[in-house]
Amino acid sequence: MAMILDGTLVLPDRLAPGRVTFDDTIRAIEPGPVAHEATRYILPGFIDTHVHGGDGADTMEGVAAIGRLARFHMAHGTTTILPTTITRPWPDVMDALRAVAEVRHAGLSGGPAIHGAHLEGPFVSPHRLGAQPPFAIAPDPDHVAQALATGVVRVVTLAPELEHAETAIAAFAAAGVRVSIGHTVASFEQAEQAICRICAAGGTVGATHLFNAMGGIEGRRPGPATALMCSDAGHAELIFDTHHVHPASFRLAHRLMGERLLFVTDAMRGAGLGDGPSQLGGQEVMISDGIARLPDGTLAGSVLTLDAALRNALAAGTSLVDAAKLVSHNAARYLGLTDRGALVPGMRADFVVMDGDFTVREVWVAGQRHT
Repeated sequence: MAMILDGTLVLPDRLAPGRVTFDDTIRAIEPGPVAHEATRYILPGFIDTHVHGGDGADTMEGVAAIGRLARFHMAHGTTTILPTTITRPWPDVMDALRAVAEVRHAGLSGGPAIHGAHLEGPFVSPHRLGAQPPFAIAPDPDHVAQALATGVVRVVTLAPELEHAETAIAAFAAAGVRVSIGHTVASFEQAEQAICRICAAGGTVGATHLFNAMGGIEGRRPGPATALMCSDAGHAELIFDTHHVHPASFRLAHRLMGERLLFVTDAMRGAGLGDGPSQLGGQEVMISDGIARLPDGTLAGSVLTLDAALRNALAAGTSLVDAAKLVSHNAARYLGLTDRGALVPGMRADFVVMDGDFTVREVWVAGQRHT
């Protein structure tokens, strides 16, 4: 039976009062007068390609924890999610990938779509760990084959200067995995060469949390962030909690990359729990004033949710149409998901209904209301 939502529709190119008719997919979009007098916005469901945890749960803890963190983020508008690993001993990483595969295969009742996993560790530079624990390894063919054999990896973070990186890029790209440059000490030239290799292998180029764990931009040392922003082929995650990235840096990246820039949370288990002690990858973390740090002061993931990231974008001067793309369409485009990320007939009926303050009021996944 068809259902209807009405309000201000956040369409790919404009805002328009109207209604959306749907079952599990969108059947019709009809601009026009609406019944609701109160301000209410209807946006496409959010997509988070990089999220470790939330509500006290972490991807590395297995099936139940993955369900818990996914439902927490769904309450904040995320309708498609990629649970993300961290750099731990290889058996722990494989256990986490198998757990994501199990949840994806079974489906998550009352939760968002589990598109697959983001393998953020351990193929990262030991010299640019950020908050990753010290278990980095090179992406040798055996480890790459084991990861691919799970059938669940959709994005891999890779430092392109590592030994075996060239063969790993070819293997991941051939399997349709997005190769995301990150946690790297690569130079501009090395990053540019990696971008070329990914494209030559038929892959899709990504960047793991642009500006973070990859060095800054200097006049004589532009670094990988410059290579990624200058490339017409590169996509990039950005953690826009305003702690990881200054609003001016966000505006620069958005101006250069447009729809190739996508917001992620990089959220850790403490997301949603308020200030206090927490953990990330077995390391002690303190959350204070909404900022998660290791004892040495290093930023340790975030406690961000995508609805908050959208509000931050609006506060930075971004239009609602473009802010909605940063949390939905752009990630769908990056992942090759042509069935979601916009209010368009034929797409999945994934919606976020927000009030005039851009607080989430309803979340719909494939036509089913979950909050």
